[in-house]
Amino acid sequence: MKKLFEQIFKFVIVGGLSFVLDFIIYYVLTKLFGVYYITAGFFSFTISLIFNYLMSMKFVFKSKDNLKKHHEFAIFATLSVMGLGLNLLCLFIMVDYMGINDLIAKVLTAGIVMVFNFVTRKIFLEQKEN
Repeated sequence: MKKLFEQIFKFVIVGGLSFVLDFIIYYVLTKLFGVYYITAGFFSFTISLIFNYLMSMKFVFKSKDNLKKHHEFAIFATLSVMGLGLNLLCLFIMVDYMGINDLIAKVLTAGIVMVFNFVTRKIFLEQKEN
């Protein structure tokens, strides 16, 4: 159980750094360059995804022994595209239907997507202990 909590802690740190990167890029695109929030959300999430993959597989998850790196990345990318879809859907619902400020919605959405990401990556990418 201790190992799981340590892993969750590392995941939160990596995820937090990824979110900061995502949020800064999103903010710069929307507030400084006037990019439409959905477009900005797509680009900021995608850039932070690459950072997250590199850090997650280095510090958080132990790669499966029988999984080649390009397959691992393909799985990670697929799960992340699903996460991106969830991210954009939540952002759209919160901003357009619930009237929540887009920056607040971005923070709330990050929490939802973080849980999704941890669970799916743990299931599909991590080596099971014997």
